[in-house]
Amino acid sequence: MVKALYTAWTGLRNEERRMDVVTNNMANANTTGYKKIDVTSQSFDSQLAVKINDLTEGTDVIRGLGGVNPGVKIGETYFDMTQGNFRQTSDLYNFALSGKGFFTISTTDKSGAEHIRYTRDGDFTVTKDGFLVTKDGDFVLGSDGNRIQIPNAGTIEISVNELGEIYSGNNYVATLGIRDFENYEYLSSYGENMYEPVEGARMIEADATVTQGYLEMSNVNMVTEMVDMIAVTRAYETNQKMIQTVDKVLDKTVNNIGNV
Repeated sequence: MVKALYTAWTGLRNEERRMDVVTNNMANANTTGYKKIDVTSQSFDSQLAVKINDLTEGTDVIRGLGGVNPGVKIGETYFDMTQGNFRQTSDLYNFALSGKGFFTISTTDKSGAEHIRYTRDGDFTVTKDGFLVTKDGDFVLGSDGNRIQIPNAGTIEISVNELGEIYSGNNYVATLGIRDFENYEYLSSYGENMYEPVEGARMIEADATVTQGYLEMSNVNMVTEMVDMIAVTRAYETNQKMIQTVDKVLDKTVNNIGNV
């Protein structure tokens, strides 16, 4: 009976985690370049139930009764890196990536240390000094690893071709630093719509092309997320009812049968 309580509790915990993922995806449905997160569920390793100290069969032997599964546990979370739809903005400093790859961004923490991170969000702008930056003011890096500074950004038309090469008028300025990774399981979410590689990440050549004047939108499908939310809610309620039922049975066992 206590096992039933534990099994139902593991189900509640799992559905809570799934709900967190679904609501986070829905909250970022309109976030530029956002990639939805999915979560897997796993069952605990089955345990062998055995029969001991039972003399009804004539001998005191340990005999297997079968497998017992303690419930469900939270599995891995992973990013769904499928391509999002493009939205035209006509902004010269908006770039969308078509294919696999990430923009390279230089961020600075509170202690002043610089970190290299990656994003699909190409909603950029320029500072008064001509540096290409994100909406949060982090510097966009070029293929050479340096910050991209565009001379005469406010007076001369800026163009970017599919290779990510930036031109100020007819003058070449820099090439956007676009990177990719062999296995996205080695990327962790940093926040601010960015990713950072963890130990084991292997960088490879990106095949993404750049489209100027467009933004890649989130790949979250709101209808799918709503359906998932309903399924999670129903599963959560089922586990709640199981706990309530077991609680009533235990109450009768202790307070009624125990008094006989």
